[in-house]
Amino acid sequence: MKAVIFAGGFGTRLSEETALRPKPMVEVGGRPILHHIMEMYAAHAITDFVVLGGYKVEFIKDYFLNYTRRTGDFTVDLSNGELTWTHNKPLPWKVTVLDTGVDTMTGGRLKRAREVIGNETFCLTYGDGVSDVDITALVAFHKASGAKATVTAVSPPGRFGVMGLSPDDPIVQSFREKDSVDVGLINGGFFVCEPSVIDLVDGDTTVWEQEPMNRLVQAQQLAAYRHSGFWQAMDTVRDRQVLEGIYAKGAPWLRMGK
Repeated sequence: MKAVIFAGGFGTRLSEETALRPKPMVEVGGRPILHHIMEMYAAHAITDFVVLGGYKVEFIKDYFLNYTRRTGDFTVDLSNGELTWTHNKPLPWKVTVLDTGVDTMTGGRLKRAREVIGNETFCLTYGDGVSDVDITALVAFHKASGAKATVTAVSPPGRFGVMGLSPDDPIVQSFREKDSVDVGLINGGFFVCEPSVIDLVDGDTTVWEQEPMNRLVQAQQLAAYRHSGFWQAMDTVRDRQVLEGIYAKGAPWLRMGK
């Protein structure tokens, strides 16, 4: 099974970082968040990746083309150029990086990858969020549902306090942290899809989260896998700082075994 990753957007809300590199290459704990996402899938024996690049895709290509050089030690014989790698720990991953266009929308990126994805069930996610979702259970849930696509439904992390106010009294009556009661469940990414969903994409300007997903809903072909554990997207500098702090304490998204 392949894991397809959206990695081509501009990341404008993280412009402090993305002016220089694409958002999936912004680092958490010294590695791109894209690498962390791949490790999540690899922990569930999914190691065939299709990265849908666009904006500054050359950074993503360079990272994987030079992965051995970045992570291994070497000895070079300067007399003849012979190179010997030592302490190298190669990853048993297959990574396909596609340039799907700078201005292409998410649905269009997916459509451009049709031939690479093939005719089998595939995972799909964004290149800017991590979670401790049980991907093995997610895939099993999708297959049991019979739906064309399954989306992971999550509660967004509380960011602002909720105040209880009376219509005719300026004094705050209560205060608590925001939770899912206030905002409900949201699209947490981490989809599992049948290849037929690509037929719902009209072209490059199609946004995956709009027409294709609405068509799935209308056809009652979109299932929701509820995840109540850890989930965090990296949309802003503050989000990155939050993830850095969590990583320092032991990243929950890297503790999920097979």
